[in-house]
Amino acid sequence: MKSKAWPFEEARALLKRYEKKAPEKGYVLFETGYGPSGLPHIGTFGEVARTTMIRRAFEAISDIPTRLICFSDDVDGMRKVPENVPQQDMLRQHMQKPLTSVPDPYGQFDSFGAHNNAMLRRFLDTFGFEYEFISATEFYKSGRFDDTLRLATERYDAIMNIMLASLREERQQTYSCFLPIHPETGRVLYVPMKNVDAKNHTITFDDEDGREWTLPVTGGHVKLQWKPDFGARWAALDVDFEMYGKDHSTNTPIYDGICEVLGGRKPNHMSYELFLDEEGQKISKTKGNGLSIDEWLTYASSESLSYFMYQKPKTAKRMHFDVIPRAVDEYHQQLSAYEGQDIEAQAANPVWHIHNGAPPASKMVVTFGMLLNLASVAGATDAAGLWGFIKKYAPDASPELNPDLNAAAAHAVRYFADKIAPTRVFRLPTDMERAAMVDLRARLAAWQGETTDDALQTMVFAVGKDHAFEPLRDWFKALYELLLGASDGPRFGGFVALYGVGETIALMDRALAGEFVG
Repeated sequence: MKSKAWPFEEARALLKRYEKKAPEKGYVLFETGYGPSGLPHIGTFGEVARTTMIRRAFEAISDIPTRLICFSDDVDGMRKVPENVPQQDMLRQHMQKPLTSVPDPYGQFDSFGAHNNAMLRRFLDTFGFEYEFISATEFYKSGRFDDTLRLATERYDAIMNIMLASLREERQQTYSCFLPIHPETGRVLYVPMKNVDAKNHTITFDDEDGREWTLPVTGGHVKLQWKPDFGARWAALDVDFEMYGKDHSTNTPIYDGICEVLGGRKPNHMSYELFLDEEGQKISKTKGNGLSIDEWLTYASSESLSYFMYQKPKTAKRMHFDVIPRAVDEYHQQLSAYEGQDIEAQAANPVWHIHNGAPPASKMVVTFGMLLNLASVAGATDAAGLWGFIKKYAPDASPELNPDLNAAAAHAVRYFADKIAPTRVFRLPTDMERAAMVDLRARLAAWQGETTDDALQTMVFAVGKDHAFEPLRDWFKALYELLLGASDGPRFGGFVALYGVGETIALMDRALAGEFVG
């Protein structure tokens, strides 16, 4: 594979890691990390989806087995109560406790961490990701991390040298890579160490009340600060690849350095740009801003979301509801193009990576954008309300033979009702627009030609030219504003072909009479 698609580029770089000999552990290990401080958001899905795309590209060019671990840092102390969860007052009573020691505000699981882990696993399972889940709580308490933690006491000074070089002088005075979990309060403590015993593998410290404690670093009594934890986890698991957001990229030398201090080999890594909400702010688990997985799936297929994640991972992405229609239509455009492409073009096609090299055929004979416009004028409350128009436009189509179209029709009705209908603004035509629309109405009424997208679009185009619209797009903009209450839309000829000539004439009569205004 010589494809320049970014998953193949990353896969080839990873394969060079083992060009001299295969990994001793017998497989290449991919990892994604997750901080369950709030409900999983769409960025978490994106990280697993993109890592999976690289994993599948690697499997296409190598016979080395692979594994993917999804690691949840649920021993992290709760430093802030998420704004989008119930029982805020109750949660505030458990500040700084490990997330798996904080009660579940929903009352469904043993802890808030367990709840958020279940949410994560639920939506990863929904998308069919192949992964192994590791809870940091289990990782620390079961002893799987003990050897690395013991080594951390023995190489404490080397770890601290890496960390202190990255900290302000004031922070240096109190920093420790070890965070003890208080034996009585259960809270994660950010306190300086009085002693780190490399022989007995213990730490000694004073708690907030000035009482001295000595704890073993093993068995879940202590956790590592998040930056050292990153590198230590790489060393303990022998991770070969991990991607993370651009906000982590300045810490890469720290993660790599600690991994190597603890006897590991730094993995290949890739940083991606952040996801932004409607206001251009970074999506946050604790704020709950931006789109959620469930919100996307209310209005579009999971494959369209995967397509959105594939596109330009190193470019910041604004994630709001208005990105959904375009993602749906572009996904199906790529799916339709796939069958006629050569192998090189197929490997560069996003759908290869979304479907692991075996994409299905697209049955979308009507675009999602067109379905939205149809929903706007048809008064439909479900997909069945659109199928009468769809059948006239594409007689061979049916809900059974075109399940993706049927699902998209249902999504379009919901999207229109929730996101478009409340924002529609109709207006009266100008004298110039009224004259052109009357002309268009007359030509449609007398139309004897083919009722195809192209034929009707040519006729609508000719009316705009004859009435001297300059630029011509102002004519099409006027049609959508007058008839649909929006400033843009798909090709108007395609809309007429789908909705029907007679139905479009009736719609124009209502607009000319001013029925949509007021």
